[in-house]
Amino acid sequence: MATLNDNWLTEKYIDFEYKKYVLLAFLQQVDKDFEIQKLYPSLREIIKHYRQLKALKEKKNELYNAFPAQATDIDMENMQLIYEKIFHDSKLMQELENIIDFSIPQFENHLAEGKKIYDAIESQLTIFPVGVVPLRTKEGYLFIRDGKNADTKVYEYDITLFEQSDAQYRGIHTEYIKTWETDLGITYQYIKLELLKEKQDIPNPATYAIESEWMVPLEETLLPIAKRCLLRYVEDSIS
Repeated sequence: MATLNDNWLTEKYIDFEYKKYVLLAFLQQVDKDFEIQKLYPSLREIIKHYRQLKALKEKKNELYNAFPAQATDIDMENMQLIYEKIFHDSKLMQELENIIDFSIPQFENHLAEGKKIYDAIESQLTIFPVGVVPLRTKEGYLFIRDGKNADTKVYEYDITLFEQSDAQYRGIHTEYIKTWETDLGITYQYIKLELLKEKQDIPNPATYAIESEWMVPLEETLLPIAKRCLLRYVEDSIS
């Protein structure tokens, strides 16, 4: 599992070669995960660190632009004053900027590779409702089948709405229930009826099945992608 400390940029030594080694060691592990189609948590880590570095770079530019400038010379040909920023980078700040400038393209390359894998897996998924869809779809069951002859894994899902200062967002939480082995008599409708017998707290649950033609890592790849697909599918159905 590829992880990189949140404060990797500033902890220990602020040295370009050292930070380059730390970053490339992390990305080497990411490459190994991607080779076997394990997207998470590596992809989430890359997105987080990439956003942090972009924000740091933008804030530094804002800080630099906010400093006043003083006239240092005169361009006689164009009759203009030449200004120079009073603010100058310290040696430490320059080293950090070098590290950031090196790191951002590295993260961008791996983001592109991760998205390519994500899109390829998502494109071959099939999602559809099981039985009649009730008016209330914010909670229910999710069936996942990984591979054509795979067993059916059942999850209970719950979609929640949370607000931030700028917008409203929906999140989805899943809880594993059980796995039904593949059998001619074990249809999705049969599983749904059995769930109604065992769990009566949701009398008319919304139920969806997601099938993958490929066999990919469940926890690290298929389940996270399936959750986002289900969230989008439900949002589209109620919009």
